[in-house]
Amino acid sequence: MAAFDHIRNMHDIALKPRLLRTLIREHMPDEKHPLKGPSELSHVVSMVKTHRLLSESLTADSTDPKVVESWKAAVDSWVNRVLMLASSNMPDKCWAGICLLGVTCQECSSERFLASYSIWLPKLQLHIQPPADSHFVKVASCASLSDLFTRLGRFPRVKKDATSQAVKLVQPVLKLLNEDSSEAVWEGAVCLLCTFITFFPSSIHRCYDSAEAAVVSKILSGKCSVKMFQELGHCLALLPKSRGDEDSWSLMMQKILLSINVHLNDAFQGVEEESKNNEAMRLLIPPGKDPPPPLGSHTIGEALDQRTKRPERLQMSSVSTLMRCCCTMLTSSYPVQVRVPIRPLVALAGRVLMVDGSVTQALFPFMTAMQQEFICSELPILHLYSLELLSSVIKGVRSQLLPHAAEIVRLLTEYFKRCVLPDLRIKVYSIIRILLMSMGLGIAVYLAKEVIDNASVDLDSIAYDGGGTSSSSAYLKASNDVLLQRCQKKRKHASTAGSLEEQPDRVDLEVGLPKDPTPISVKIAALEALEALLTVGGALGAESWRPSIDCLLITVATNACKGGWAKEEKHNFLSSEPVLTWADFQLATLRALLASLLSPARFRPPHLAQGLELFRRGMRETGTKLGEFCAHALLALEVLIHPRALSLIDLSSASNTSFDGINSRFPDVYSYGHKQNTPFSTSTMGKGPDDSNLGDDDLYESWLANDDEIEIPVTNDAGKDKSCTEKPSETCRDPSPEKIPLVADSFSTRVPEESRPEPVSDRVEGKGDEIMVEAPQFQEPIKQGDSTSSVIADGIVSDHVEGELATKPDDFATGIVSTATATSNLERSKQLDVDSDMESLPDIVDGDPDYSD
Repeated sequence: MAAFDHIRNMHDIALKPRLLRTLIREHMPDEKHPLKGPSELSHVVSMVKTHRLLSESLTADSTDPKVVESWKAAVDSWVNRVLMLASSNMPDKCWAGICLLGVTCQECSSERFLASYSIWLPKLQLHIQPPADSHFVKVASCASLSDLFTRLGRFPRVKKDATSQAVKLVQPVLKLLNEDSSEAVWEGAVCLLCTFITFFPSSIHRCYDSAEAAVVSKILSGKCSVKMFQELGHCLALLPKSRGDEDSWSLMMQKILLSINVHLNDAFQGVEEESKNNEAMRLLIPPGKDPPPPLGSHTIGEALDQRTKRPERLQMSSVSTLMRCCCTMLTSSYPVQVRVPIRPLVALAGRVLMVDGSVTQALFPFMTAMQQEFICSELPILHLYSLELLSSVIKGVRSQLLPHAAEIVRLLTEYFKRCVLPDLRIKVYSIIRILLMSMGLGIAVYLAKEVIDNASVDLDSIAYDGGGTSSSSAYLKASNDVLLQRCQKKRKHASTAGSLEEQPDRVDLEVGLPKDPTPISVKIAALEALEALLTVGGALGAESWRPSIDCLLITVATNACKGGWAKEEKHNFLSSEPVLTWADFQLATLRALLASLLSPARFRPPHLAQGLELFRRGMRETGTKLGEFCAHALLALEVLIHPRALSLIDLSSASNTSFDGINSRFPDVYSYGHKQNTPFSTSTMGKGPDDSNLGDDDLYESWLANDDEIEIPVTNDAGKDKSCTEKPSETCRDPSPEKIPLVADSFSTRVPEESRPEPVSDRVEGKGDEIMVEAPQFQEPIKQGDSTSSVIADGIVSDHVEGELATKPDDFATGIVSTATATSNLERSKQLDVDSDMESLPDIVDGDPDYSD
């Protein structure tokens, strides 16, 4: 190759054979050069996958025969070097060659794979049979064989040949599982066995019982790690798919449940009544039916006989693995429809959940303190898997769970009263949320009280009254005091103040501050359950629990966001489980608040204004999940801010091509013509033009009865309150930035007739056939309670504003301040009478129309 034979760019096809030859020459071992290390091999694999050096895919602009031939020759060299390494007598080179052969099976072209897999397969098969000694080589061979058969499963035309090849490998794989002593080899063998079951199920037919016995023996032996137990349980759950009939699935499920029940009989001696075992056995083996063969055939008896010779903790691990296996069978797809034994599953889960480790007086002689201590230490894990079993039943059965829903609700209700551990409470909340979303309003009737009671307790430390005293309020006060003391001694740090306010449930043990006992994860689970309850059955509690829940959620959201928005933290890379932070809790509170505002009810959301302000502030956090959700929430709440009753009309039809035709067919209140504006009042919110309830609304009738254009009263004192009109007074502004403007009851203020102020001069600007009328400003606004009422002459809108009366640009986006826009003829607007009275304007009714009879 010439030294200056350059390529066009990084996308040039000619670059790929060059890179591949460089990898072969400089980074791959050969007969003379040893393997430099695993890091060198990782670099080779990364380069091959990143640049797709083995794909041999040519684009339209690469039709040069020299490039095609060069790339083909480079891939041939790669394959030859890989096969040479896989046949090496040195374990490290053999291991490298087998690993690279698995990568080749994944990355090479389809044509090369179909032409070469019959040559590569014997190379890999050789290393899973004796006399292979190296565990590393066996594990790599199992992994590469799994890659090869996974790729073969994508080609239906070679499925027959691939199945015959898989049949030859099943026995050697089971032999590895039974005879090898390395857990890494077991894991590779189980992974390969799962590949056979998934892509070539008929290859397991002859060895079905042997495969079941091999997997069960490892599960019951208790000599595996947690990850290995998971792999074994997954393989056992997939095994019925190799036969693909209903009987195989039902028989496997019955065997597993019976095995779990037998283990529980030994574990729960002395902590439960013997009748529980008899009840479970009656459900597992109906009267008149013969019991199924034991799980694992003849090996199950040997394993159970040795249960007293091994630690009880390993026995509990076997029970947990079998429960996880049931969960996989319930939630995984299956070729045919099967009948799920719901009652035995629920009864088995209930048997475990009802055991709390307490010993009755009659069973004291049969239970030692050490045995009770062990059972209590293992019960949380068993309870967690029992709850997971209930969750899997709900997910797998879905709507067919209805005949058994009462039993599950009773079980959850009774268990929730005794559930204390955070992980278990989170799981119960999750199950209730799944039940609510899957079964709807019918189940919400029975679960509403439990969800509300428990969520109120878990959120009590955040949902405190501003004037009351609680652990959370005491903490915030103590945190502020400590912060002030620190600021007097040290330099001020903005991050310190933010963290103390943004995470009020954290404590400083050095100064003895009270700590919130409820973790953030439990609070988030409670909020998610409340969100599901409001979504499904919010209208159900309009007369009972709905007002208290709405108040709880707005208080929790306000207090959670009072100190500012917390920064989103990255998850811990050492753990696969997500780490919930205060930012996640703030997002959960806003989600629940949105559900509260949008949930159907007979009345207008009483906390709409506070919610809008929170969402408006949160939308400023651009680039975060919280900011994106707040923007979505404001869009969803737009219909409550500006309710519209749009007519269902096809504007593109020929009969409705003119605006006159539209206005003649529909009432003026629903048109966008020149006559009058739409009355945006709470009484017309969400009602159509034919709603019979509209006839009882005086405000609505007054608008429909007024066929003339709106008269706009003006005064001759144009310069009387010029300063207040052009710039709001400082006294009209609320100095507290934390106060949230109220607009939820913006249509419920009554302005007495005798106390209405004289309107100031209005500035009218006309253009065309429309005029824009600015909202009149009043020098001394009328105050009622803690809110300020401003009457806008055009549009009869009365808004509560706890801030400045001047209209700001962003106020229109959130609906905090409303302005009236009137359309009329410009000539007529000039003839308005200065002394016109206010009788043309409808009276503002006393109280919210939605609460009126």
